[in-house]
Amino acid sequence: MDTITDPQPQEITKEDYRKVFGALPTGVTAITGRTEAGKPMGFVVGTFASLSLAPPLVTFCVDKSSSTWPTLRSLGRFTANILSTEQLPVSRALSRKGDEKFQGVAYTESALGTPRIDDSVAWIDCEVLSEVVAGDHYVIVGAVHAMEFGRGEALVFRGGKFGEYKEWPPPEPAPEGAAK
Repeated sequence: MDTITDPQPQEITKEDYRKVFGALPTGVTAITGRTEAGKPMGFVVGTFASLSLAPPLVTFCVDKSSSTWPTLRSLGRFTANILSTEQLPVSRALSRKGDEKFQGVAYTESALGTPRIDDSVAWIDCEVLSEVVAGDHYVIVGAVHAMEFGRGEALVFRGGKFGEYKEWPPPEPAPEGAAK
């Protein structure tokens, strides 16, 4: 058996890292909550994902430099709004710096008291279960309290551009007698 030596780790630049992972499409999800004074807050992530079916858990990552996450964390609950292809302006509004992100963004209130952005593909109301520091991000785990379907197709982000999912037609059946 050959001995495998430990290879030297490759130096990974931020530019190369972004280029490689930019090739992977992600959904666009707005994480929303409120300040202690009741003002709506939110930010956009491309890392929102299902984590567990039993119990139902979700996860997302947020940069440690976020000025919004500390406020949402302190209240312990959030809504994940899966944005539709019609909601690019909402994504841009919630990606801005400052506390006026919700100006012009229509929403209703969830049972948890968090903003559910109107016309989203789906809403997932959660309680913060845990937070782990990982490099320059926090990894958040949320316990799902309620979820609801909205309408539309999910907004997708890839390679620095927004788009939508395109379904391929099913393959044509093989002709009779063709090798399988």
